[in-house]
Amino acid sequence: MQTLEARQRAAAFRRLHAEPEPLILVNAWDAGSARVLEQTGAPAIATTSAGMAWSLGYSDGEQVPTGEFVAATARICRAVSVPVTVDIERGFGQSTDDVVAFVRTLIGLGVVGVNIEDGVLPDTHQLATPDVLSERIQALREMATQMNASLFINARTDTYFVANDDRVARYSETVRRAQLYASAGADGIFVPGMDLDDAFPFARAVTLPVNLYAGGGGAPPVHVLRRAGVRRISLGCGPLQSVFGSLRTIAKEAFADGSYDAMNGHMLPFGDVNGLFATSAPSTPEA
Repeated sequence: MQTLEARQRAAAFRRLHAEPEPLILVNAWDAGSARVLEQTGAPAIATTSAGMAWSLGYSDGEQVPTGEFVAATARICRAVSVPVTVDIERGFGQSTDDVVAFVRTLIGLGVVGVNIEDGVLPDTHQLATPDVLSERIQALREMATQMNASLFINARTDTYFVANDDRVARYSETVRRAQLYASAGADGIFVPGMDLDDAFPFARAVTLPVNLYAGGGGAPPVHVLRRAGVRRISLGCGPLQSVFGSLRTIAKEAFADGSYDAMNGHMLPFGDVNGLFATSAPSTPEA
């Protein structure tokens, strides 16, 4: 069952997609990153599937055992008081029933939204047909209704992640899939890889709030994406990639130069980090 508090968070999360400014999601990968983002002013926490996988010691692509994924999600939900939406890739299940059961568990943790994708088939490197995702979206919508739960379903299509020399055909297929997913019950459409030239007409061609990815180099700034009609901007695994890059710089400096300038230049004070979690914990490090 979805608690009253979770329903209130779900309503707040839905309203964020209708605000004048786009919803900016600096994606989290664990409880610590989620708390830092919340303290910095994030109105909602969205997870990165790749980041969660890496932080748990797995590669991206639904390689994380579901038990570990659920436990990591539970820690994030426990750590923050803002709405939490979770990237579940293709749904962590072989069948639609498996996906529904998995998302029901997440709703029980307090999750108010999911990203679910059609994806690229690993064996053929071809885009999956939209039928499977449409079926799963419809089943998730029915399950949420039966639970009297509010669930924001952000449908992702990977049309821009497969080779296609016909730009017009790719765009048309993206619009078609967005319309199919909307009819199945999706609340938003996420098109990572879509460029700005296509984003302008796309945001006007579909009824769903458009979500684009800005976690890589060359992404347009927020004000440009806003003018294009984008309602949601995700940084995905980009923040964790940057953290890993900083960690490598810190390690190289310590190993090669015996210095710590890179680490000390951006370090949060121990008390600030400790204060993210337990006010009763010691305010100074013991070791």
